[in-house]
Amino acid sequence: PPARCGARGCAPSAHTVLHEQEEALGRLDAVAGDGDHGRGMCKGVDAALTAAEQAHAAETAPAALLAAAGDAWAAQAGGTSGALWGAGLRALGAGLPADRAPEPGEWASAAEAALDAVTGLGGAEPGDKTLVDALHPFVTGFAALLREGRPPAAAYGEAAARARDAAEATAGLRPKLGRARPLAERSVGTPDPGATSLALVLTALTPQTAPSTPSEPSAATPLGG
Repeated sequence: PPARCGARGCAPSAHTVLHEQEEALGRLDAVAGDGDHGRGMCKGVDAALTAAEQAHAAETAPAALLAAAGDAWAAQAGGTSGALWGAGLRALGAGLPADRAPEPGEWASAAEAALDAVTGLGGAEPGDKTLVDALHPFVTGFAALLREGRPPAAAYGEAAARARDAAEATAGLRPKLGRARPLAERSVGTPDPGATSLALVLTALTPQTAPSTPSEPSAATPLGG
């Protein structure tokens, strides 16, 4: 995200939060799935971090670094979630300049490209109880705030808060896609693990200069049980 870390620098924060929450994410997934979401996310972020470090050592441009990280995430995480993270990272990188820091408008366009890649691949829409329920409000909020002239760090922080709230709100939804759909009623009352893990990562990457929000990171709430 802007004003805190580059493509390689973000990965350790994501790595830390996903490993800390691996078991909790697995419990969320086990309600209406096979319980492997936490492990899959850890395998994905481990591979992405290794790929990013190798690309950085080779002085790879940000677009290629994110593409390598995304490909590694998709290959090692497996499943739909891994493929979606891979597509999103690759599209994000492709939208960023190779030889300079991105302008706010370029951050906005790159984030929108990542959202388009994820929804285009998976076919999910807001309300389907997937990671898109957290990604969509994050991207639309981030892009709109940047285009209004908000500083990138503040825009990111506010958009990440929207993603946290949206992830928690998925508890009230019934899944319309994926493995959880046959057990839709069982999942009601439990947040979607994909939306929750995405919100956790976005929160972990929030620039420290962003304004605080009135509430605590709500996406983490169901992970404490």
